Amino acid sequence: MVAIPSDVSVVRPARISAPALRQALAAGMHQLVSRREHLNRINVFPVPDGDTGSNLAFTVGSVLAGSLSQRATSAGALLRAVAEDAIEGARGNSGAILAQFFCGASQTVGDAPLLTREAIAEAVDAGSRQARGALSQPREGTILSVIQAFADALRMPHADFGHWFGSAVARARDALADTPRQLAVLRQAGVVDAGAQGFVDFIEGMHGYFLTRRLQVVSAQGTGGSVESAALHWHEEADASRPWCSECLVAADAIDQAGLRAALDALGADSVVVAGTAQRLRVHAHVADPALLFEAVGRFGALSARKAENMCAQHRAAQRAGEVTVVTDSASDLPADLLESLPLELVPVRVSFGTEDFLDRVSISTAEFHRRLRQAATLPQTSQPPPGDFRRQFELSLSHARHVVYVGLSRPLSGTLQSAETAAARCESGQVRVIDSRQASCAQALLAIAAAECAAGGGDVEAVCARVDALIPHTFLFAAARDISHAVRGGRIPRRVEPVARFLGLTAIARTRPDGNLRVAGALLGSRRVPQRLARYIARRLPSAAGWRIMVGHCDARDDAAQLLAALRELLPTSDCWITETGPAIGAHAGPGTLVVGLQAALHPPAAGR
Repeated sequence: MVAIPSDVSVVRPARISAPALRQALAAGMHQLVSRREHLNRINVFPVPDGDTGSNLAFTVGSVLAGSLSQRATSAGALLRAVAEDAIEGARGNSGAILAQFFCGASQTVGDAPLLTREAIAEAVDAGSRQARGALSQPREGTILSVIQAFADALRMPHADFGHWFGSAVARARDALADTPRQLAVLRQAGVVDAGAQGFVDFIEGMHGYFLTRRLQVVSAQGTGGSVESAALHWHEEADASRPWCSECLVAADAIDQAGLRAALDALGADSVVVAGTAQRLRVHAHVADPALLFEAVGRFGALSARKAENMCAQHRAAQRAGEVTVVTDSASDLPADLLESLPLELVPVRVSFGTEDFLDRVSISTAEFHRRLRQAATLPQTSQPPPGDFRRQFELSLSHARHVVYVGLSRPLSGTLQSAETAAARCESGQVRVIDSRQASCAQALLAIAAAECAAGGGDVEAVCARVDALIPHTFLFAAARDISHAVRGGRIPRRVEPVARFLGLTAIARTRPDGNLRVAGALLGSRRVPQRLARYIARRLPSAAGWRIMVGHCDARDDAAQLLAALRELLPTSDCWITETGPAIGAHAGPGTLVVGLQAALHPPAAGR
């Protein structure tokens, strides 16, 4: 409940102007953002992945940074801009529903310069109906029920604007308290619906502004406020066979929404939300394979803003909440099984074949990438994750940990690190540390693993960063390309070198330098026993160490990778070793058959710090 300061009289506006509406919406959205962590903790439906608060905060954050940061000429124009920003930035189930609520409200208001109470009631009612219509399988006991209760209450007349709006907020709060009765999974967890709570937080913030004409954030505890974390158990309503929360924007002159929904049904998609207009839609669904969803939606228009997150992985992250979570990018070629056992998260690199865009290891597997690479008439293109991808992962990780340490791809090799730095600057100061690994692929992965192991052992953010800094000078990367045609086509090796290398059977060898650059350092002559000779080449150029961690990556050359690792283990004292498939960051430039080796000298780990 919003408290009214004793020195402020209750206002009774007959109409709401665009500036007042802008301030009220901003107040509501700031209130919602302030409740992000609480909403994450009580998030159990439809999936206990602990990100509803982050999704809603990201959604309204795009509105706050866009339309609400500028003056509006009319209330109608403002709501239309809010709806467009919300669709553009919507994240998750609740975010897409809220975005569609704004779309419905804005369409009803039209170009109205001011809003009467009747216009507000009609807009909220239209928003409620469109939010419900956005879902293929709407459920009671969710944000939909609370929006409907709010809309119904606004139909009731009242002499005073503040009390009229406040009565509707109270009705929504009652509907929120009723959500556990409607959904068994909420009742069993002892919480209310997180999306519904977020909507109540939003309208309470608006109500506070209408009462006081002050932009303020009021602490609103809400039902279930004492819960430490409800997302501890994967309940039976959460289908683990469709673990990917997938989203994208689709644009066309006239989108066939009925056909689009039929295509999603044919995929067996769950938690489907289709929000937006006839020309631009945000599609959200839980699926088994994001690539199939993007392919299906792509038949209805041009795709952008693809996103796919593994909800099972998010659930595991919520369970192992600790002091530090480590994040790296998929250019590290990190073995997938380590993501399940360590406090370690991955942000996918982007890759495109012609007009087809993919998320590395999410909407395209390494096996499919290598198959396409061998058949491609033109080289695929790679690009760093945009700051929004990093920011979302950082904020999600911060909902389960106090700090995030990002171990990134070498700055001279890509703009990925800068993208992460941009995202980190938008998070609370000091919560996200960005480290330039000065490495790539398997060597970058070894540094991320060491950071995550330190965090899992109880190390605080300073200990984790110190561990990585200490290991960077003792971590090395070698890459061997048996076919340099891809590097020639990509402009990394002069074209005149290719016929000579092919005639002599040269295998080009590159390695990272201390400054983080990757340069050709030598070559092997002839094509016989390349893995064994490469192992000897590497061993001769390493400093002495008591033991080595070794990770061998390969571009569709598993047998060669196994031979290389076996030869290295004969030559070097080895503590841990892995074989992994390299992805687009290496494959797009080096081509099939390439071998990559990351090596890290064993250092005695420091005691965990606090």
